[in-house]
Amino acid sequence: MLELRDVHAGYGATTILHGVSLTVRAGEVVTIVGGNGAGKTTTLRTIAGVVPVSAGQILFEGRDISRLSPHEIVDLGITMIPEGRQLFPDMTVNENLLMGAYRKGARASRAETLDTVMALFPRIAERASQRASHLSGGEQQMVAIARGMMSRPKLLMFDEPSLGLAPKIVAQVFEVIERIEESTGTTVLIVEQNVFHTLKAANRGYVLENGAVVLTDDAEALLTNDHVRQAYLGI
Repeated sequence: MLELRDVHAGYGATTILHGVSLTVRAGEVVTIVGGNGAGKTTTLRTIAGVVPVSAGQILFEGRDISRLSPHEIVDLGITMIPEGRQLFPDMTVNENLLMGAYRKGARASRAETLDTVMALFPRIAERASQRASHLSGGEQQMVAIARGMMSRPKLLMFDEPSLGLAPKIVAQVFEVIERIEESTGTTVLIVEQNVFHTLKAANRGYVLENGAVVLTDDAEALLTNDHVRQAYLGI
């Protein structure tokens, strides 16, 4: 579904990604792990069209999207759930969710999608009429995920979904991510510093260091890899 071929990208004169290549097959949960400054978020922002590609190609379903604008990429079916949730605080949960259905391909079926999302997130269904600012951090993250699903994406990208959440809530968030793939078949790409939880949820993973892929394997194999265990799991 998604392929990055020797992608270079960055901000102004500063190059962050140095020849990143990776693939995501339809129906997979794939994760990109690494420390602060590794280039994880930049990778997602480059796929989303927010950061320009200076060299290389990004292909989505066989189409080169390297030079498309962010709204054109969203219209193709790629949705990114940003770091820090970024909800509309003075809008209700329901209003935040409906904002996610602005994509042309999602508007006609937004009532049906809303029913699906509410069934998947019963906790936020109970809070549909409350302002987003009145929710806990974990509840806000669930709303952010649900809002992303309202666009009916083919590829759903998560940027640090565990950021700022208590350990118990982190486990719940990753359980939800697994259920999304199992119940809807949506392809998922996750950028995350919590290496243990994200590899438990993923099928495959890439380790990014200094803007380059240094390791890739099945998620289970990466969990037992000596470099991953020493550098990211403290084992």
